[in-house]
Amino acid sequence: MTWLPADFAHPTRVDLDAEHHLRPIRESDVDIDHPAVMGSRERLWSLYGEAWGWPPATMTHEQDRVDLARHEREQDAHESFNYALFDADETALLGCVYIDPADDADALISWWVVDEHVGTDLERALDAFVPRWIAREWPFAEPRYGI
Repeated sequence: MTWLPADFAHPTRVDLDAEHHLRPIRESDVDIDHPAVMGSRERLWSLYGEAWGWPPATMTHEQDRVDLARHEREQDAHESFNYALFDADETALLGCVYIDPADDADALISWWVVDEHVGTDLERALDAFVPRWIAREWPFAEPRYGI
């Protein structure tokens, strides 16, 4: 795809703070991704449902695994990126950051945290961090934020 320079190397780990980091999501993250997504499903549907049809109300563990495998392939091909937000030991998936090509901008950037962290310092830290990180590490002149 032409939306990224051929020699661009996407970050493989990004520290948010001493207790949280982002890294590209993997198929093997399904055991902590599925409960995170489904536990916040209604709010996520309000954010992404109309545009993406995600997450479906009855998404199974296996459907989530297939979706994560697709994300992993797309990241490897630099077609789009899904960074998961983890605690230090990666025992909990706390949200995601999406970086996708867009027709009307260099990229479309959106993110979310699990319901438990809405309105908390973690959400505020992610809200402040993502635009700075995109400006610093990604080759986009005019990204669009939000879905």
